[in-house]
Amino acid sequence: MLDLDGKLRLHEQCKISTVRVGAAREVVVVVDNFLSSPELLIECAAAHSTFDAVSDAFYPGARAPVPPIYCFALRAFLGSIIAEAFSLPDSRITGELSHFSMVTTPPAELQIVQRMPHFDNTNPKQLAVLHYLCEPTHGGTSFYRHRRTRFEFIDEARSPVYRDALAADLASIGMPPAKYICGDDLLFERTASFNAAFNRVLLYRSINLHSADISSAFGFDRDPRRGRLTANTFFYYR
Repeated sequence: MLDLDGKLRLHEQCKISTVRVGAAREVVVVVDNFLSSPELLIECAAAHSTFDAVSDAFYPGARAPVPPIYCFALRAFLGSIIAEAFSLPDSRITGELSHFSMVTTPPAELQIVQRMPHFDNTNPKQLAVLHYLCEPTHGGTSFYRHRRTRFEFIDEARSPVYRDALAADLASIGMPPAKYICGDDLLFERTASFNAAFNRVLLYRSINLHSADISSAFGFDRDPRRGRLTANTFFYYR
């Protein structure tokens, strides 16, 4: 693994903005020009990482571990932003998980849940940190509202209601087609969309319904230097 200790620094032109999306007014923090040398992460992923198929049902691709120093840099550079934007004191973090990720699954091979927006966890104190290490042409990320329930996020209380409503949708409307959702469909409506931009970071609560914007022209390149490489991190708080 490439040694990144001491090499990850905040970009001198880093720009941070906070956006509220949908009727629920959920917070999304956008960080542009995050690291001064993001190419180091690409080299780490391309030359020193082994990508394996993902075992969970949501992510349609492959992942590889990110060096622990990366999470340290996220906390050091964004800890105060997280604390303010999400009302989560950074001293209360209890765990973290980070991977390089690449979308590699063609539409015909998508599982049912991968054809719809998803939520990562029902805990409102789990945050997702999405770092784009690819060009805008690979597609950004959108947030969604479930039409039947009007839910834009799924917490523990909403989970059984959402599960039953989604089952009713699939029974009455049928299974979604074998493609990535990339905008409104019969079950969901898009509430906000954020374009991919090289070295951009999005921060949001893991309970939000969201999905990558994978268009019909997407190439599914498995080379980290050319494909849709992102660093995906979860921070867990008490």
